[in-house]
Amino acid sequence: MLQALVSLQMLLGSFLFLNMANSNLASARSSKQDEFYTQFYDIENEINAYLEYNPDVFKDKVVLLPCDDPEWSNFTRFFAQNFQSLGLKKLISTSYAPKSKLMDIHYTPSLFEQENPQFELSKSETHGKLFVLDKDVTGDGIINIEDLQWSYLDGNGDFDSEEVTKLRDEADFIITNPPFSLFRKFFAWIMESGKKFLLICNKNCASYKEVFPYIRDNKIWCGKTPMGVDLLFSMPPELEDDFIQNEKEGSKYRIVNGKVMGRSASVWFTNIEHGRRHQPLDLMTKANNLRFSKHKDVRGLQDYLHYDNFDAIEVPWVDAIPSDYEGVMGVPISFLDKYCPEQFQIIGITQSWDNLATKIYPEQIQVAKNGKRSRVTKLNDGAAIKVDTPPTDDVYYIVGDDIFTKAYVRILIQKVNEN
Repeated sequence: MLQALVSLQMLLGSFLFLNMANSNLASARSSKQDEFYTQFYDIENEINAYLEYNPDVFKDKVVLLPCDDPEWSNFTRFFAQNFQSLGLKKLISTSYAPKSKLMDIHYTPSLFEQENPQFELSKSETHGKLFVLDKDVTGDGIINIEDLQWSYLDGNGDFDSEEVTKLRDEADFIITNPPFSLFRKFFAWIMESGKKFLLICNKNCASYKEVFPYIRDNKIWCGKTPMGVDLLFSMPPELEDDFIQNEKEGSKYRIVNGKVMGRSASVWFTNIEHGRRHQPLDLMTKANNLRFSKHKDVRGLQDYLHYDNFDAIEVPWVDAIPSDYEGVMGVPISFLDKYCPEQFQIIGITQSWDNLATKIYPEQIQVAKNGKRSRVTKLNDGAAIKVDTPPTDDVYYIVGDDIFTKAYVRILIQKVNEN
């Protein structure tokens, strides 16, 4: 009995250790992306879309760049360099204290900081910094990055601290690449402010229950840069070695001109108007899609497949959306960067939390590609498609005598009534 109890304790200890190890590993992987820095070109390319739509969009405005250190980040460099051409009233940047970051990144104060009379080594590591640009300090008649003034913050520069929140409330625009690991918290902080914003985030954020309702209600939308564009990010030198040793080249990073660049499936989200989102998709009719679509899983069908648990048809490709279909359609998340609110209305999403499913399935038997069977309830968190025979190259689910496949997360849309 005693031996059995000891064995059980050892087993539980191992289980807890593995859970902690897996949790720490996931946290470490997530925090790595917190040290991804946006390229100048990508910032410039995105901002230009808003200027093309409204050349005075930033005129006489205050722009806040939280989570932003000019030594690494290009956001401050871009807005400081273009301060006068944008007509800015004030530029504010804040950075996070090195000692407070999740990743243990080697830190050495820059010469810019060390040569300043207010430099304090202890504060440099434990306090955030405040950078302000609003006047010609050098007296050369130009307001640019040379006129950037800085000071230590009272705290570590956490975006939801009282002092940074006051800066948020002062600003007209909030623009940044926030820490991916803290995105939900950062997004809530942004939305409660009611400010205009432009953020980079992981594409999966679109399906978060904290984010999607704002997309559905046309309160936020994708930026100009398409989801399919491969955004690459610079990183600190010690992370470059870590990625080469521990991550997969091609999926997690690429080497460009000898430099390791981080990869992340990223997208810009904003509530600033730009012209791309008002360009309707050029689409074929339902009949022409079924006859001429370039996609073999559409071409030749008698009709579009209908979900078993949502009152909608399955449209697996954005360019296969039928222009003349009046009902609800399930489309890939990649639809969002092509979404024109004058053409389509977003109804919902095929996630269980959106409560649009027409039925709930009992426990299912999931059959993996390798034939392994397991009892699950996954079919209730997506759009189910009833099939006659088990697929040979896909996961499927058995519910009683019925067989189902499950579509990836789908956005539910409907054509806007032109009348």
